[in-house]
Amino acid sequence: KYESQRKILQTLASRLEELGIDAQKPGGLCCPLQPVVPSPIINGYRNKSTFSVNRGPDGNPKTVGLYVGTGRGQNIVCVKANHVENIPSKHKQVAQCYEEFICHSPLDSCILFHEGGHWRELVVRTSSLGHTMAIVTFHPQELGQEALATQKALLKEFFTCGPGAVCALTSLYFQESTMTRCSHEQAPYQLLHGAPHIFEELLSLKFRISPDAFFQVNTTGAEVLYQRVGELCQATGDTVLLDICCGTGTIGLSLAHQVSKVIGVEMVEKAIEDAKWNAAFNGISNCEFHSGKAEAVLPQLLASWEDARPLVAVVNPSRAGLHYRVVRAIRNCRSIRRLLYISCKPEGEAMRNFLELCCPPDPRKKLVGEPFIPMLAIPFDLFPHTVHCELVLLFTR
Repeated sequence: KYESQRKILQTLASRLEELGIDAQKPGGLCCPLQPVVPSPIINGYRNKSTFSVNRGPDGNPKTVGLYVGTGRGQNIVCVKANHVENIPSKHKQVAQCYEEFICHSPLDSCILFHEGGHWRELVVRTSSLGHTMAIVTFHPQELGQEALATQKALLKEFFTCGPGAVCALTSLYFQESTMTRCSHEQAPYQLLHGAPHIFEELLSLKFRISPDAFFQVNTTGAEVLYQRVGELCQATGDTVLLDICCGTGTIGLSLAHQVSKVIGVEMVEKAIEDAKWNAAFNGISNCEFHSGKAEAVLPQLLASWEDARPLVAVVNPSRAGLHYRVVRAIRNCRSIRRLLYISCKPEGEAMRNFLELCCPPDPRKKLVGEPFIPMLAIPFDLFPHTVHCELVLLFTR
């Protein structure tokens, strides 16, 4: 069964080659595509799951699960995740308990913000160390502080002393949010119970994870990915590694022993706090981390770059890809001769980045640096049971 999934992924990855032209010419995007690297774990590999709250097939507006259907077809329903093979049983257990709690709550679920209601999505994060973090999102509507405090107390009681205690949560967070997605800065995560962080081990290092910090969703798959990235960097003892969109520092810290220095850039402030803690806890002293949007931090950092040591860049952006100013800063920094681009959606905005990195110099766009050439593409199956893969592209010049 899994072999057939990998064949499908290989076919999908091969379609990316159809978008290319000639790799021997500036602006070319064709490059050798290696076979899909399999995931060490196939079932229950996700360390983070997001569960929605909406109407189920039976009409229950407090169903906690995953969406099925399309907006265009007006047939979206929320179904329980019991049948989903990539979600671990612990996540399903927490989701079931949360549904039990909100079904007994006199407050409605919040399906459409303007129609009222309060109970919203649930995020569950777990680690191989047995830690479990639950984050409940709640729309306050017109509730006062006293009423909010009551709901928080009831939620805490349910998961610590009531039926939800079976989940044995390490951390329980509550977020009052009036928007679809809110950062900690926009709507602080409120710790109701337990420890403020959970911890994970990856490549013999220990990592601290905050509620909204990015961490690859497949931990054992990420280990395989990062080991291969380390090989492709071809770093020597005097190499400086630039880790852009570094999250909690997993890539940079796992490769720190190969290089003279790691410089990480990440816009989520809490993730940078985690990265600094992770470096200190693991006794790694050759790393520095900068908090801020890459498009603000990186151009300033590279414009004054005078270090003679070889500079290798690793970028791991979200689905939105890299901001144009980041691409321009990388392209125009002569010291960067080797670039590894890790993409979870290479057919999307990342393709625009690839073209900008590889096109002939264009003074109008301020792309004056020598173009990169794509040398190698490797798909990693970080998401078994889905049609998605993580693609690593090696660019050199």
